[in-house]
Amino acid sequence: MSNTIQDLVIVVIGGAGLLGKVFCMDLVKRGAVVIVADNNIHKATEVAKEISFSGVGNAYPFALDITEKRTVLSLIYNLKARHGRIDAVVNSAYPRGPNYGRLVEDVTYEDFCTNVNVHLGGYFLVSQQFGIFFKEQGYGNLINLASIYSYMPPRFEIYRDTKMTMPVEYAAIKAGILQLTRYFASYYKGTGIRFNCLSPGGILDGQEIAFRSKYDAHCNSKGMLEAKDVSGSLVYLLSDESKYLTGQSINIDDGYSISS
Repeated sequence: MSNTIQDLVIVVIGGAGLLGKVFCMDLVKRGAVVIVADNNIHKATEVAKEISFSGVGNAYPFALDITEKRTVLSLIYNLKARHGRIDAVVNSAYPRGPNYGRLVEDVTYEDFCTNVNVHLGGYFLVSQQFGIFFKEQGYGNLINLASIYSYMPPRFEIYRDTKMTMPVEYAAIKAGILQLTRYFASYYKGTGIRFNCLSPGGILDGQEIAFRSKYDAHCNSKGMLEAKDVSGSLVYLLSDESKYLTGQSINIDDGYSISS
């Protein structure tokens, strides 16, 4: 592979989401062949059309449910037949159950297990099946989306007097994704396959001003980030510039996690 991502075949799972859509556009601009994989095929198709209409290149939609092995294998077989290879996978899927995000006192055991199952369980399935494919292929690169809350406790004071909270499910899931990534990196060490994480801080998505103000006070210069602020680190992990990096997490949070 070259030192850029030019012509790499890259699957972006959750490609129609807040981060995924920006990832897809940026990767296509840089010359990659991008598959917009999402459980909402209509949104994936819209993203692919938007990218194609922009004139920067083409992206291709694909229906994918990370909790369904059949759809994961279908994607792998389809791309192998079409392109002969898959160079990298970016898993930015964010599945949630219907009662996700309640205060911890209101979270039921069933709701907690449902969210861990579809989110962390789905990341396991993707890592497992692409790991098998990459081993047969002889190389591969998988990047999971974790979070700063993979490794630090929430600052609950920034949620005070808002309608928001930091869901307990999210903390457990993202910590699990970080360790899952390290597990697969260790398991496949010596095969030419890499597993790494991106761990962003807060991403702007219409949050309450009171929350944003308290969050930003812990940051270095910008505060809450935009999706595009994460994309450069993703490109680094996808390129040969990071070819000796595996089992690691890159934290992108404008200093939030180091603030006292």
